Amino acid sequence: MYANKRNFNINSGGLLTAISPKFFYQYLEKNGIEFFTGIPDSLLKEFCLCLNEHVPKDNHIIAANEGNAIALASGYHLAKEKIPLVYMQNSGIGNAVNPLLSLCDPQVYSIPLILLIGWRGQPGVSDEPQHLKQGEIQLDLLKTMDIPYVIISKNDQTLINKINQIVLKAKNENRPCAIIVEKNTFEKYKPQKFTLDQDLYSREESLKIVLNMLPKNSVLISTTGKTSREIFEIREQNSENHSKDFLTVGSMGHCSSIALGIAINKPQKKIFCIDGDGSLIMHMGSLSTIGHLKPKNYYHILINNFVHESVGGQQTSARFINMVELAKSNGYRDCNSTKKNIRNKFYNLINSEGPSFLEIIVNPGSRANLGRPTITPLENKQKFIENLKN
Repeated sequence: MYANKRNFNINSGGLLTAISPKFFYQYLEKNGIEFFTGIPDSLLKEFCLCLNEHVPKDNHIIAANEGNAIALASGYHLAKEKIPLVYMQNSGIGNAVNPLLSLCDPQVYSIPLILLIGWRGQPGVSDEPQHLKQGEIQLDLLKTMDIPYVIISKNDQTLINKINQIVLKAKNENRPCAIIVEKNTFEKYKPQKFTLDQDLYSREESLKIVLNMLPKNSVLISTTGKTSREIFEIREQNSENHSKDFLTVGSMGHCSSIALGIAINKPQKKIFCIDGDGSLIMHMGSLSTIGHLKPKNYYHILINNFVHESVGGQQTSARFINMVELAKSNGYRDCNSTKKNIRNKFYNLINSEGPSFLEIIVNPGSRANLGRPTITPLENKQKFIENLKN
């Protein structure tokens, strides 16, 4: 059935157990797909690592957010008249809806592209609470948007036919089409290796310093991914409750705006937003709103490791950005960056008038045994609200 079964992972019983990322990429290439852009996803990380190794950098671009990726891919099609591929976690469809419907749709500019979507929260598959609703409505959402799709899995015996079918449909009908990827579809690719700098702390070490220095009458809003997971575990290790922390387990890129909404309505409290580089870049426009409103009780801490670590370690564009100058240009008052001198810089931040910004540059990587919060998002919200009343 397959063009070359050696490209797949076959167990001793002759059953297909996973798809080789390299084979998948090569077969897309045979179908004329040579340009790739998107936001990394843990379900697609093996494929993304493969792209990093085999695709020229101008043809594989990690965008700021999924909507940007759709627009970027559209520009590629206009220039080359070829079909691009945009990859994303299904939660990223929210960022992509506008350009998909008002730019690429057949009733507008009729731009063909392939969406490669990791199906987080698939019904019947264990996942985190922030993924469940999106996973539940995934297929209905695509049907409502009139985007044809196929679903692939690790034991898919019709993979090649599905790729051929969906690429041909996108090409013949000049429209976006989607490939939905189930959990564990791709076999392991080469693991991402992080280069560590002996002069830098880890993110967790930096967070321990920050949490231990937080003023008593303050609250913390943290970004999604391993940052919130580490904050939860640090509180547990210190036998502290979690009522001062709002762990933004989903809605990547929005923690700074959540913190702003709290800051302007609770001016008597110091509000600390702990952000990540991928998160900040995803919705960078929020910085201008913060700088415009200038809440004196707002403190923005960027933990910068220059990668999308939680979903595979792909590099962000943060390495090309002077984050301190960016914050200053958006109206933040006190802006600094540090590597090792965290205590002094954070002490100065606490005693400054907000909005203030501190970039802490850290090594990528985390503990292999890092756990997840043992309280639900709803429990977190209720305890956090009660604390805000005091």
